Amino acid sequence: MRVLMIGAGGVGDAAVKIAVERDFFEAWVVADYDLGRAQATVEAAQARRAGEGRFVAAQVDASDEAAVAALAREHRATHVFNAVDPRFVMPIFNGAFAAGADYLDMAMSLSRPHPSEPYAKVGVKLGDEQFAQEQAWEEAGRLALLGIGVEPGLSDVFARYAADHVFSHIDELGVRDGANLVVRDEDGNEVFAPGFSMWTIIEECLNPPVVWERAREFEEDQGWFTLPPFSESEVFDFPEGIGPVECVHVEHEEVLLMPRWIDADRVTFKYGLGAEMIGMLKTLHALGLDRTDPVEVKGVSVSPRDVVAAVLPDPATIGPRMEGKTCAGVYVTGTGKDGQPRAVYLYHVSDNADTMRDYGAQCVVWQTAINPVIALELLANGTWQGAGILGPEAFDPVPFLELLKAPKPEGYGSPWGMEER
Repeated sequence: MRVLMIGAGGVGDAAVKIAVERDFFEAWVVADYDLGRAQATVEAAQARRAGEGRFVAAQVDASDEAAVAALAREHRATHVFNAVDPRFVMPIFNGAFAAGADYLDMAMSLSRPHPSEPYAKVGVKLGDEQFAQEQAWEEAGRLALLGIGVEPGLSDVFARYAADHVFSHIDELGVRDGANLVVRDEDGNEVFAPGFSMWTIIEECLNPPVVWERAREFEEDQGWFTLPPFSESEVFDFPEGIGPVECVHVEHEEVLLMPRWIDADRVTFKYGLGAEMIGMLKTLHALGLDRTDPVEVKGVSVSPRDVVAAVLPDPATIGPRMEGKTCAGVYVTGTGKDGQPRAVYLYHVSDNADTMRDYGAQCVVWQTAINPVIALELLANGTWQGAGILGPEAFDPVPFLELLKAPKPEGYGSPWGMEER
């Protein structure tokens, strides 16, 4: 396997630090618009393993599919791993196909709200632009594995596991994400600093959230419908000391992926934003600072959302000032294999103290990064196989979960849990 990874930000950097411990690939190209950042990631990987020579740095413009394709061909990449934000999904996706490589990402092509009823009907859904090319990928015998981060990604693997091994009927697959993370300044005061890309947080949280229901699957939108942002608030109790967190509906890929491969009556995603973040996002929207279309400011064309993201700390740099844990998981309700009502929460917790100590990466980006590396290993050894455009739900979850929890060096040494609720 020869990997071309596009993006040396927080997640890409963490993925390389995880991957350098493994032997399943022969080459890994770290490409970024900023060559210096790519080189720093390569140097960090080489420092973690004596004699390491599989990693090289390259420069690329992720918005240029021809440049992505040319770089993939130059390095004979078998797999293109997209580790940048979803604005660049389509040029990287198309560039990989043009180069004859397989493809993985952690977020799907962007949505566009319904033009007249955005809070009732779906418009262009997450991933629609990619799934429109499904036949071409199948006919070419190439695999595009979409949404293989943590959410989407590990959450989808959990859902498949619940369907295969825990439930005979699923009422709801409810993805629930929460944390108790705190970031402090040099004086120890708590400050606002998101653990993930603020550009992506705005995109996910201010777009109309999508829900899927089986009862609606024969209607115009095939079961998918939308709600106003921040709908149906609930307090969800997260495990391992995180505790109760207010969660609200958010647009997310799981709701667009899970119904394609898993039988369930309802699929939802709720994110533990908390009152402060919800208030801030509402203010950004009211002021028009969530807009992506450029505005003229003293003769300079700028995107308001890009400005908001630029003035906040880089998520890749806040790890040393962060404390706490983050949790990703799926709350599943329905009928167990024994015919009795059952409710379980399948989850994975990442502690910032652990990830900073072991990888020099803050816990949110590390928890995202470990999953595509595991998927690449399963593809490299033939455990996972497929062609066309697939989500994580399309594969056997057991090898993935076993590799995730198995102690090093056989596995990745990161246990997951399942709580009865």
